[in-house]
This record gives sequence, C-alpha cells and structure tokens, in this order.
Amino acid sequence: MSLNTLVLGLQWGDEGKGKIVDALSEEIHAVCRFQGGHNAGHTIKVNGQQTVLHLCPSGALHPKVQCVIGNGVVLSLEALEKELKGLEELGVTFENRMHISNACSLILPSHIGIDKVRDKEESIGTTGRGIGPAYEDKVARRAIRFGDMGNQELLKEKVTTLVSYHNKILQNLYEADTFNIDAILAELDSYKYLYDNYSSDVQETVYQWKQQDKSILFEGAQGSLLDIDHGTYPFVTSSNTTAGGVSTGIGVGPKFIDKIVGISKTYATRVGEGPFLTELFDDNAKMLAERGHEFGATTGRPRRCGWLDLVALKKAVFLNSVTDLCLTKLDVLDSFESIEVCISYDSNGNPIFKSFPGWMSKTEGINTFEALPDRAKSYIQFIESFIECPASIISTGPSREQTIYLS
Repeated sequence: MSLNTLVLGLQWGDEGKGKIVDALSEEIHAVCRFQGGHNAGHTIKVNGQQTVLHLCPSGALHPKVQCVIGNGVVLSLEALEKELKGLEELGVTFENRMHISNACSLILPSHIGIDKVRDKEESIGTTGRGIGPAYEDKVARRAIRFGDMGNQELLKEKVTTLVSYHNKILQNLYEADTFNIDAILAELDSYKYLYDNYSSDVQETVYQWKQQDKSILFEGAQGSLLDIDHGTYPFVTSSNTTAGGVSTGIGVGPKFIDKIVGISKTYATRVGEGPFLTELFDDNAKMLAERGHEFGATTGRPRRCGWLDLVALKKAVFLNSVTDLCLTKLDVLDSFESIEVCISYDSNGNPIFKSFPGWMSKTEGINTFEALPDRAKSYIQFIESFIECPASIISTGPSREQTIYLS
C-alpha cells in the first residue's frame, strides 16, 4: 500500500531536510519539490561525499527515484543546467526520471538584476537570485513559463514585453543597468533542450502514479517561519513553505498526504535579517556555529545561532498538522554543560528559558534511542511533550546511517 509523505522545515530553513529526504527516498517512487527556487540548499552526505542540491529533489542520488519539480517552483534554467551537469559528473543521470512542470515560472537575468539592486535599499537579506521578483511576475500574470519554451514566437513576444518592463524599473526607479532582450532570448534558446527532455504535465504524472499505488514524497524548501503568509514578515521568502504549499505547488489535494514529517534542529539558526528571539551572542553561539558548521549551503553566509524556541516550534507543528517530528543535529549539543529552551515569552516579548543539564558525551553516529545518554533522552522527551508531537526520526550526524528511527 502506498504512503505519501510531506517533509518540511519547522524553523527558518537549514534544518537538515536534504539528509532526511535522501534517507527516506530508498522506499519511495518519486520525490517532488513544490516551492522555492535555487535559493534552497539541501545538503546530502553519502559515503563521505557531500552534495548540495538547489533545485533537484533530494531523492536524486537514488537512481530509481523519479524526480519532480512542480509548478510552485520558480526555475532558473542556468542553475538547473549547472546542477544537472554537476550531478552527471558524479554518475547521476536523469533520463526518463526528471519531470518539470510546464507551469513553472522562469527566472530571467533581469529578475536577478532587480533583486540585487532592491535588496541594497531594503535590506531584507535575500539570496539575490531573483526569486522574489519572479514570484511577483507570477502573481501579476506576466511570468514566462517553462511551457512557453515550446513556442518560440510566443516566447519572444512574452520575453520582450517582460524584460522591457523590468528595464523601466531598473532605469527609472533604481538608475541601474538594463538588460539586452536579444541576449536573454539567445540564452533561453540555449536551454531549449531542457524543455525538450524534461517538460511535463506534473499533475497528470502524479495522478498516474497514484493510480499505480506508488509512494510519493513531497519535499519543502526553506522553513515554516519563512512562509510568505505565516512567517516573520517581511523577513520571509516569497512562497508558501508550509503544508498548504504542496497542494498549490504540485496540484494535489490535502487528503493525498498521509504523513507530515516536520524537521527541527535541536537548537535554532537563521540566515539573513529578521527577528530571532532566542539568538545568542556569547561563546555558546560560537560553539553552536563551529560544531554545527553553520554556514548557508546556498549563500555561504554564517548563520545566526541560538537556543530552541519551543513556542515557535509548537505553532509550526499546528500550522502544518505535523504527524511526526524529526530532530536533527543532536550531536552538536554533546559538549554543552547546560542547554536551554524557550518555553514562554514575558509581557515584553522576551523569551523565558528552561535549563537542562548537558549530557557531555558523544551521541554522533548513535542509531538507537536506547543507546543515547539519559539526559539526551530527557531533552528529547521534553520537546515531544511540549509541542504535543512524537519524534520518529533523530539525526546524530550528517550521513544516512547516523539516524535513529523510532517508528
């Protein structure tokens, strides 16, 4: 019997989704990305080899897994080509197993230009990859779609109109350099083979797999606290990163999902600007960053580090109807004498913490719950009780085998 699973982040991204999706993909027919773009960075470590995926679903390293990029994704063809070629060099091929929705909105060079000049003035802390401007054009119904690549006359007309609009914004609003329309058309033409090889009616494809009783995994990008509607607005991404995004970003109803796995680190991190109530600025922050290798997989920017905010985590569990909690990077806390979690806020919005004694012993690589130190077990059990959701996966290192499965 098939089991359709949604995997998503419960914090500000970088929770370790790539590793978990990769690990769960062994028994899965297909993995589907449903939102975001190449601002995502999902890190997978197999046999000592680390791979970072920005667009391809994290099941890509399993040769029999079908890979889907849904209509909710904004697509950079340049980034896609680079990623596919890099994976091919590792022996990963996508013939007859990559399906890209014809309804994906494309990211053009002019989107990136607008993104970069705008962020200099607004200081939101974007990746500067054109994600936000591409989503703006999608909502405004002027986007170039992947399916437009199949009609060169229509493509030329739409690109000319859109880039002319972008150039007016760049020139008149920001006094910035404009883009050559013919050059962009030539660039798109060089990517025509991607359309020829991978274009798909994704909703129909997923429906056919359902009819065949295939198990499908849906992979979120970024994290719930970056959701355009439910995140720390305006310091958010431009898509719906929460569970509802899978319905609009692939074309399946909520009842299609059987299991929702929400992922959280055992502490908290954030990249870029925006509120972070439990952020640390002391030696504990440095220790978390060093032990957790906390640098953005996409931008390389150092991540801000702090203690776990259980109030925010509980809200994220409710928001996404999470059935299974996955806790990652437990091993990062191995050397802390004391660990704190936020359990409430005072009248001024400041966090109120509960302290736990550290376990001061190695958990890295442990793959059974019974083998964990008693204090680590108590820490996990308190989290489960507070957020009212059981943990079914605990990650104790970056590799597939460094994982505890509880159900």
